[in-house]
Amino acid sequence: MTRWLAEYAWLPEDAEPTPDVLIEATDGRLTAVTPLTGGGPPAAGVTVDAVRLPGLTLPGLANAHSHAFHRALRGRTHAGRGDFWSWRDPMYAVAARLDPDSYLALARAAYAEMALAGITCVGEFHYLHHGPDGTRYDDPNVMSEALVEAAAHAGIRLTLLDAAYLTAGVDGAELVGPQRRFDDGDALRWAERVDAFRPTDGHVRRGAAIHSVRAVPAGQLATVAGWADRHGLPLHAHVSEQPAENDACRAVHGCTPTRLLADHGALGRHTTAVHATHPTAADVTLLGDSGTGVCLCPTTERDLADGIGPARRIAEAGSPLSLGSDSHAVVDLFEEARAVELDERLRTRRRGHFTAAELLAAATVTGHVALGWGDAGRLAVGDRADLVTVRLDSARTAGVPPVGVFFAATAADVTQVVVDGRTVVADGRHLTVDVPTELRDSIAVVTS
Repeated sequence: MTRWLAEYAWLPEDAEPTPDVLIEATDGRLTAVTPLTGGGPPAAGVTVDAVRLPGLTLPGLANAHSHAFHRALRGRTHAGRGDFWSWRDPMYAVAARLDPDSYLALARAAYAEMALAGITCVGEFHYLHHGPDGTRYDDPNVMSEALVEAAAHAGIRLTLLDAAYLTAGVDGAELVGPQRRFDDGDALRWAERVDAFRPTDGHVRRGAAIHSVRAVPAGQLATVAGWADRHGLPLHAHVSEQPAENDACRAVHGCTPTRLLADHGALGRHTTAVHATHPTAADVTLLGDSGTGVCLCPTTERDLADGIGPARRIAEAGSPLSLGSDSHAVVDLFEEARAVELDERLRTRRRGHFTAAELLAAATVTGHVALGWGDAGRLAVGDRADLVTVRLDSARTAGVPPVGVFFAATAADVTQVVVDGRTVVADGRHLTVDVPTELRDSIAVVTS
């Protein structure tokens, strides 16, 4: 058994953190979470063998939407004018240069950076399947295996959301150039490939993704959604990230992307719509009534000039909110969480849309559920022993009450990360990966 004494811990259902909490775990599961006092010092001898966690201890953070290879683009796509569509050109250039070995190195470093930021589980929206010209590798899932290995090295859990990506537009245009390596030919062949991928590692689970209605023909949406449903696995999809996507879908199908997904059985409580930046009022109702989750990626949405989605209306309609770092312009779930509130203020010109507890849930338990890990994201007996401790004495957090952490802290304030009972980050350093060096070296391979 391992024991920790948290100076403050944020317990389930509580509006703010609790002081002096003894946390115990055995075999990677929480066995006791005990507030020790009503505010005075802990009883003598009770915590003699406990590891002290000064600061605020949170459940593990869940990054529900990642494209690991996009980490190589940070700082390279921000100058000059452009939009989402022009940003894709340098993204495709990086995609064209990756192979299983370089992908492993880059993803390992990117996932280790996430661990430093307090992320204990990531959903990898994976469509980089085949060789640069579209030819399958001898092992057609070797790129998936690279991601599984990368997450293991980084010490975090992974949900591999294998994405069907079959066409270049809603009109069915063929994939060209680097896009060809995304293509399985059709949804049935996509399903055959993902059926053959059966990882047994305890840190990984499978899932499915519809890249978007631009990338999967309407007649094949049900095949992808049905595969996920039969296996009881999460299904994710980019939805209404851009107004042009909505316009194209209406021109071809006479409806919005959300309506098209609904008509083909792709919405529901196991589905997460990523972005949902430009939904109609009817779309918001469809998402909420079906229990479909929505993953917001505010730092990417602002970086790509995508716009600001109606987060509060989406939540009130019944869609659980989760968070993702997406293109990794920033890897910081604290920034993503507070951006949900702050961007809503910009959109409405009014303050006070989400409580701190709601932002915590989006960054933790809701994200884990969206990724198929319903036993994580809470400091509760029986859940996975994932602990993230944030210092309260940095230049950013000094003088801030613990309840205000999501409005003050950054990823740099994370000092300790425990995943499934195992310490991955201590004193702000990853225990097995030299993150800056590996990021530098792996990015140089695919950009120089």
